[in-house]
Amino acid sequence: MADERLGERLNISEELILESLSLNAQKSPGELFLVKQYGPSDVVFSFPAGSLSVESYYSGGGAFGEAKADLKLFPSLRSIGNYDPAGKPEEKDLATATINQAFLNKFKHVLENPQLIAKVQEAINLGMRIIFTGHSVGGAIAALATIWFLENFPRESVFCVTFGSPLIGDHLISHALRRENWSQYFINFVMRYDIVPRILLAPLSSIHQEFEKIIPFFDPYSPNYANQSIGSSPEALQLFTNVMSNASSVASSAASKLMGSPNLLLETVANFLELSPYKPFGTYIFCTGNEKLVVLKNPEAVLQLLFFTCQLSNEGEWGTIASKCLNQHLGYKKELEDSLEMQSATYDDHLETVALASDGIFDDLGLSARARQCLRAAGVFEEQKQKNKGKFDSKKEEMKIEMKKLQDYRDYYEHNEGYYDAFKLQKNRNDFEANVTRLVLAAIWDEITEMLKKYDLPDEFEAISEWVELGTEFRHLVEPLDIANFYRHAKGEDTGVYMKRGRPKRYKYTQRWLEHKLKLAAGSRGESCFWAELEELHKLSGDLPAVNKEKERVLNLQRQVGQWIEHKVLREDVLKSSTFQQWWSKLPNDLKTNPILGLMNGSGSMQV
Repeated sequence: MADERLGERLNISEELILESLSLNAQKSPGELFLVKQYGPSDVVFSFPAGSLSVESYYSGGGAFGEAKADLKLFPSLRSIGNYDPAGKPEEKDLATATINQAFLNKFKHVLENPQLIAKVQEAINLGMRIIFTGHSVGGAIAALATIWFLENFPRESVFCVTFGSPLIGDHLISHALRRENWSQYFINFVMRYDIVPRILLAPLSSIHQEFEKIIPFFDPYSPNYANQSIGSSPEALQLFTNVMSNASSVASSAASKLMGSPNLLLETVANFLELSPYKPFGTYIFCTGNEKLVVLKNPEAVLQLLFFTCQLSNEGEWGTIASKCLNQHLGYKKELEDSLEMQSATYDDHLETVALASDGIFDDLGLSARARQCLRAAGVFEEQKQKNKGKFDSKKEEMKIEMKKLQDYRDYYEHNEGYYDAFKLQKNRNDFEANVTRLVLAAIWDEITEMLKKYDLPDEFEAISEWVELGTEFRHLVEPLDIANFYRHAKGEDTGVYMKRGRPKRYKYTQRWLEHKLKLAAGSRGESCFWAELEELHKLSGDLPAVNKEKERVLNLQRQVGQWIEHKVLREDVLKSSTFQQWWSKLPNDLKTNPILGLMNGSGSMQV
């Protein structure tokens, strides 16, 4: 946690940070955004908060103004493995990020302005770095603009710098941004007592009346903007109390999960009290109020600090806390000018070693022993995720050795009936040995998918190229054997069709990884499970009316297999399988199409 120049650590200069803040301070009636070039290589897009109301923060049907992310606009804001395109709506919701509906609506309105895209494209054409920035609600819009930019221009240079921004979504946004290696581009400055970054930790029902009276204080277009009588009002104190009461529940619940010791009282309360879904993401820089900065990248640690840094030192502070929690939202300029000049910053490189007693590192935020314990737990939790990954990293060589056995097994049957049919018949000893290998590999991958389901592996795991490639090779080699085993034992009679009820998560997850990496449509790389569709269609062989009824499936399977062979994601020797040949030979001639027709006749024709 040694001192280091902030600009060097963040890869954005202190001067540009202050310039962004200055642009945010400009009033811009009717403007959706402001654009200004700084120096030869940077252009800043500032999003004003605009005229504010309670509906600027809370809209939609959720208690916290939340709604599910629009995956057409933000396709990355989901869990890759856990998101099942064919799953039930409630299952999809669990794997799709939650976003504040009011902020999303406002961003969509900004995006409708053709000038935004035109100005962004102009900056890209000039090879300039783009900085999206905003204060208050403007910061939330800047964050959404940055995510949109990264979705559409992932190779371009961008930063998001916010000041006093409210939270915009749940843990899946942080998960997705870290997975895509985008989290590093988000920098959020927060004053120690600023209420706005914490406001959405409370449901609207608990603060509606107070917030409605307080919000003119934050509205630059209101005659009561920065009115100190509002800051010292009973409503301000009640707003602070209610927000922090809810923040306490959120932080305590999160800390309990981090420490692996469920609090029965909290679980009981949670059954009656809905907790806020909002979680931080990116780099957070806490301004202590005495020209020092604390920099954290661990989202769980940031959530704890959003609660613990607002704790009172003594009862005498109650008289000033309400005014302070409002005034600090408007005081970023002076605080940052002084703090950035002093260059006194602390970083969260090793939270797992945070001292529980005062040690000078977090003293400027007034952290209690309990707060330090929660920070340490956040560090240990992140460290444990890395250890879990290390456990599987150490098994990669073992997995490659086991897969080599199956590669040899596949090659052994290449010029005979094919390894799919050989495994299904289980006549020889090497078929038995292949089954043992299949089970060894399946056990490892089942453990991986179970950890991914619970988010117990690092967020970036599903996007690591080596693991995507390993998962793809595993799927290509082993899933055909799983399908052969499924139909050999007629498991469909009990569980239903393989693709609907029998397909294990280990294959669904690894297929989704590849499709996400290659930016392909969901389900487009199902070459490893085409055998299941083949088996279902093979059951219809000899029943001409039934075959004709499934004409589209018959034609589609031939088309897909031909394309996969052409693109070398499926080996041509699958056509030598007795199962494939028996099915295809019994098809009516008018249903036999290229490219399979050419391949089966030995012409090698690959016309599609």
